[in-house]
Order: sequence, then C-alpha cells, then structure tokens
Amino acid sequence: MKAANHQVIGQTYDWLRSGQKCWLSTVVATYGSSPRPEGSMMVCNEDGHIVGSLSGGCVEEDLVEKLKNGVLAESQPQFFRYGESDEEAEQLGLPCGGHLDIVIEPLQNDDETLDDFNLLNTRLQQRKLTERVLDVETAQRKIHETEVFAPFSYDYDSRVLHHVHGPSHQLFIIGASMVTQYVAELATMLEYQVTICDPRQEMLDELDVTDVEKICAFPDDVIRERANDAQTAIVALTHDPRIDDMGLLEAFDTDAYYIGAMGSSRTSAKRRERLLALDVSEDSLARLHAPIGVSIGSKTPPEIAISILAEVIAERARLANNVDISQAEQALAASI
Repeated sequence: MKAANHQVIGQTYDWLRSGQKCWLSTVVATYGSSPRPEGSMMVCNEDGHIVGSLSGGCVEEDLVEKLKNGVLAESQPQFFRYGESDEEAEQLGLPCGGHLDIVIEPLQNDDETLDDFNLLNTRLQQRKLTERVLDVETAQRKIHETEVFAPFSYDYDSRVLHHVHGPSHQLFIIGASMVTQYVAELATMLEYQVTICDPRQEMLDELDVTDVEKICAFPDDVIRERANDAQTAIVALTHDPRIDDMGLLEAFDTDAYYIGAMGSSRTSAKRRERLLALDVSEDSLARLHAPIGVSIGSKTPPEIAISILAEVIAERARLANNVDISQAEQALAASI
C-alpha cells in the first residue's frame, strides 16, 4: 500500500500522460480537529474522478463540483477556504468553529508539467526526496531534487507553498514472528512501507501478510542499503540475539528516527550488556527503545503490535513537533 500522497502523485502523472487536464489540491492549514493533516492532497480530473482526500467529509464532493463548473482554479492556482461560517462548516462536516484552507493547482499536459511530475513520481519510487514549490500569485512551479527533509509549509504573506515529498515512512522489521505478522499488518494500514528481513526462509514463508517485502538475509547489510534514512523506524522482533544484535549494531549507524527491540526488562538489560561489550556507545544505546512499545499491559501478539506502533507513531510526532511553528500557526495565534 502506497502512502496516500504517493498515490495522488502517481495518478496525477498517469492522467497527464494520457492527455487529461487535472487539478491538484493541497491542504495548507486546518483549524479545529481534522481527519487529514496539512500537506494532504487530492487530485481530480475533468470527469470528476478523484484520488486522495482533503477532509474525509463533504468537502471533496463540493470541490469537484466547483472545479468541473469552472468556479475555482480554472486556469490559475487559487487559495480557497472552506468553513467561513459555522453554517458552512456544519454542512461540510467540519468541526464547530473550524475551517480548511486549500491551494488548488490546475495542471495541463504540457512538456514542462509532464517533466516535473515524471521527476516527482520517479524519485518517490526510488525513495528519494523531492521538493515541490508553488507560487500561487505567479503560478510558477518548481520541482527539484533535495537531500534535506523539511515539514510542509505555506506562507500566507508570499502565498508560496513548500512541500517535500518522500520517502514514505518505512518500517523495517528484523525477524519473522507472530508479533511480526500483526505489526506488519497494522503498519500497512497506517501507510508504512514495510520490509521484513530474516535469514530463515522457513520463518518468512509462514508469514501470511500482503503488501510487504520479505528479504531472506542477515539484517546488517540490508539495513545499510535499505533503511538508512530519517523516515525509517527499525524494530527487532526475533528474541534471537544472533539476528537482533547484528541488526541493531547496523541500525545505530543509520538516521532511523526510531530503533526498538522486543523483550522483557531482564532481556533488554542483558542485550544492553552485550551491545556495550561490542563497543556500542552509551549515546547509541540511548536511542534504543527496549522494552519496546507503550506500556498498555499488552500480552497477546496483536496487543503487543499495537503498543509498538503507538510508540513508533509517538516518536515520529515528537520529532516532527520539535520545529518552529508554521507561518499558518503564527497567523492563527496573532488573530486570537
């Protein structure tokens, strides 16, 4: 399962290649509770078919009608706000007092646009970062390669959108086990790209889970090649130190935002002793979440899987929020 925005970009490129005009819409700010975060995208073609989601409510239907009827963004990018009044917010399923700001970009299948979205789509498939910059006032668009991830932003003064795409969040699982089965299934529902690595082919064969990549190999080389980026979480789930420790040693040298290992407090303490004896530094060990997962009293494999992914998500959110507040949040704060 691809991340939602990746599906949007892929469909956008396919429609453009087939000669269709389409509109790419991006959520630039939400006020009040919202089922979709800033940076969420939706694409609509001239027939009214859509891929992606902006709110999960009636906004999409209303927006499609406005686009098909030429009310919005007929030839130029446009900023638009849903929920100007409480009545409109209620009608569209937005929270009381909430509204939704979007930017809509009309796209034609000219050579420049095709080249831009070919680059964006190709680099997403390669798990490489690409930045999309759109000036709403001038309609100038720039899509270029980048090596640095940055959070989504929209400057209300200059009316410029900055969106770094890819790689999608990846969950790299060391070891095939019953817990692995449930972690992988839940992670795919959460739009993680899931890779399971285990040198025991018979254990991999027993896993009945779709939309994941299974690699029969020792994890160190695979982690070095496939999981060395800041969008990756690495979890060790085998209980076998010959496999787990080898993977963890390599994981500490990556930019992974989360590293965790399954086991009791006693098992985790012994693991730390082994890793220290292998010259792992205290700073590196401080990155290790062990025992793994949020403490929810989990006992069964599905419960353990929930606790693991809850901690992975929490760590991702903690790191994402450790940045300066966005221009949109500043504007909101100033208006209160």
